[in-house]
Amino acid sequence: MKLAFSTLGVPGLPLADVLGLATAHGYHGVELRAHPEEPVHPGLTPAQRADVASDFKTAGVEILGLAGYVRVAAPGEDDAVIGEIRALLDLARDIGAPFVRVFPGGGDEQTAEEADATAARRLGTAAEYAADLGVRILLETHDSHRTGADAMRVLGLVGHRQVGALWDVMHTWLGGEQPVESFAALSPHLGYVQVKDIASAEDRTPLVLGAGVLPLADVVEVLSRHSWDGWLCWEYEKRWYADAAALPELLSPGREHVVRLLNESA
Repeated sequence: MKLAFSTLGVPGLPLADVLGLATAHGYHGVELRAHPEEPVHPGLTPAQRADVASDFKTAGVEILGLAGYVRVAAPGEDDAVIGEIRALLDLARDIGAPFVRVFPGGGDEQTAEEADATAARRLGTAAEYAADLGVRILLETHDSHRTGADAMRVLGLVGHRQVGALWDVMHTWLGGEQPVESFAALSPHLGYVQVKDIASAEDRTPLVLGAGVLPLADVVEVLSRHSWDGWLCWEYEKRWYADAAALPELLSPGREHVVRLLNESA
C-alpha cells in the first residue's frame, strides 16, 4: 500500500512546501483539497494547471486525487451539481489526478430513498463524462451516507465502473460499522481509504495516527488479508480544528505507525 496525506492538514500551504513535506517525510502522494482558498481549484488557468502537473512530476510525488465538495444527493437542480462535478473532472484530467471525491450530502428535506435516487441519477450522468476523461468519481462515506452499506445503496443504483467509493474510516466507525463490514460492502468499488485518528466520538480533534480510538489496525489488517494494494490517505482535519497540533511535525510519526501496522499484518 502507498501512503498519502491530504492538504486539509496544511490549509493554504503553497504547493512547493506541500511537495517538500511529502518528500522529506516519505509520502508517495498528496490528496489536494480543491477549494478556492487552496492553491489548486477549478478556477486555475490552463497554464497554472500545467504547472501543477509539472511540479508534482519533478518532485516524484503523485497526485492521489482532488477532494471536492460537491454534494450529490443535495436538493436542487441536477444541472448545477453535474456542472460542478464536470469542473472537478476537467481539473483532475489536466493535472493528472485519477480520482475526484464527492460527498453524499443528503438532508432532512428528502427521504433516504429519494436521496439515493438523486445521487445515483447525477453520478450516473457524470460517469459518462468521467469515462471520457479517464478520471474516477469517488463517493465518500460521509454525512447522510456514513457507512459502507449506505454508500452501496447509491453505488448499486449507479452501476458504472467510473463511480466508486472512498472509505473514510472515521465515518464508518461513527456509523457503527466494523472495518470488516465496511470492506465487504465497499471492496468491489473501492478507490482509496482515508485514515485518521480522534480522541472519541464526541471529541473529533485530529490526533497523530495511533493516538486515538479509531480501529486503524483492524482496517489495515482487513485490507492486507484481502491483498488490497491501493492508497491510504491521512486526512488530518487541521482546517477545522485550529488548536490541533501542526501536521508537519506529525508526518513522520504517522507514517511510522502505518508502516508498523503493515508489517504486523504482513
